[in-house]
Amino acid sequence: MEYTKIENYINGEFISSSLETMDVKSPTDASTIAQVVLSTKNEVNLAVEAAKVAQKDWKKLSYKQRAKFFFKYLVLLEENREDLALCIQQENGKNIVDANAEVDKAIELCEFACSIAQDDIHSISEVSNGITCSEQRRPLGIVSSISPFNFPIMVPHWTVLNAIMMGNAMILKPSEMTPISAQKMAKLFKQAGFPDGIFNVINGGKDAVEAICDHEDIKALSFVGSTPVAKIVYKRATSNLKRALCLGGAKNFLILTPDAEPKMAVSDIIASFSGMNGQRCMAASVLVAVGNCDHIISKVVEAVKEISNDNGLAPVISDSAVTNLNNYMEKAQTAGAKLLVDGSQYATNRKGYYTAPSIIDYRTGGAMESEEIFGAILEIKGADTLEEALLEQNNSPYGNGTSIFTQSGKVSEDAVRELEAGMIGVNIGIPVPREPFSFGGIKDSKFGYGDITGKQSLNFWSDLIKVTTKYSGENKIDWQS
Repeated sequence: MEYTKIENYINGEFISSSLETMDVKSPTDASTIAQVVLSTKNEVNLAVEAAKVAQKDWKKLSYKQRAKFFFKYLVLLEENREDLALCIQQENGKNIVDANAEVDKAIELCEFACSIAQDDIHSISEVSNGITCSEQRRPLGIVSSISPFNFPIMVPHWTVLNAIMMGNAMILKPSEMTPISAQKMAKLFKQAGFPDGIFNVINGGKDAVEAICDHEDIKALSFVGSTPVAKIVYKRATSNLKRALCLGGAKNFLILTPDAEPKMAVSDIIASFSGMNGQRCMAASVLVAVGNCDHIISKVVEAVKEISNDNGLAPVISDSAVTNLNNYMEKAQTAGAKLLVDGSQYATNRKGYYTAPSIIDYRTGGAMESEEIFGAILEIKGADTLEEALLEQNNSPYGNGTSIFTQSGKVSEDAVRELEAGMIGVNIGIPVPREPFSFGGIKDSKFGYGDITGKQSLNFWSDLIKVTTKYSGENKIDWQS
């Protein structure tokens, strides 16, 4: 798969420019696969002007008229599934199974966007004799989405589709580490017949993000990334009186009880922390074992050691990511924790950014750090009671996802009642809701109100207008009419 210079996509065209560029490296072999332009506020201004013109007519279309474009786009996603998955694999490093799953999720998100036209977007009721009240959703105008490297297709589809379906024009700023997928999205939008200027792509890093936060004509933005950057983006955007929803990082807890079904627990625990090499905000990070769960943990360790010997493992995103993960394990061991599986010893003859899943046991010593790792490292802690295990999770500054493994209905109900996270699972390692239910955490995993997907996202991408109507005073009975 060969790529050249990745340009901005503005008003239906890929814009050539003499902007500074950055090499895009494939994690699979560390080779340079493209060069991406690093935009400034000038390019953001151009995208805004194009979006402003296009949105004037787009907002006048009915939901069903807009849906026709999305149905065409849905067909194109399905037809280009293999090509999109190969692109993800090349620029992000995921194995082809995970890459295909990401495209499948994008397809599901497009199906939901198509369904919005059939939903009860507007409501009306006769509130008194001769008086009706109605609610109407109106687009905000020009909006933006800033997406991360770990899901270069899925996360843009979280935001771009619903925002445009609600009548907005969108400016997408993909990660500069994985910009190729966004370019392919732009080509499919063009092929589906969307009006030029409704979907624009601005590539770049900090300068582009700051320009988006500062531009007065961009009314709302979403962000997905690390918590420190999410805080910065949220503060800058809202200081400019902009609507913002910024998803940050996570340190997700799994709680394991002795009565958990062993085969299911082992499979889900491993998939949760090691899938996609732990580079997802819903990856498990901490396993809290209530009482004696060694009969399950030993099976997890044994299976992870087998994974660590697999030469087919996918890489992490960069060489610095490998270094950070290895340094984390070294610090944990120095602090007194025990490495049950050391992924830093993963051997491969391939070039690229490779490491293997690791397991750190703090039950015999050492203090676990509270910050997100963002890699396939599972940290084990012990608890004598369920209450103690719940407190471990509750004390985390993050609140994205958490799960409990048990066969007891009462234990699961007690846990669900007390766990502090936006997404909770029972015997589910990765408790991500499916459409139309929404994705979103709490605490330091999210800044802003609402969720980024599903029905809840429609509130973020639109204004709710209330209309009260009366045509005659003859039916007046009381003050309400």
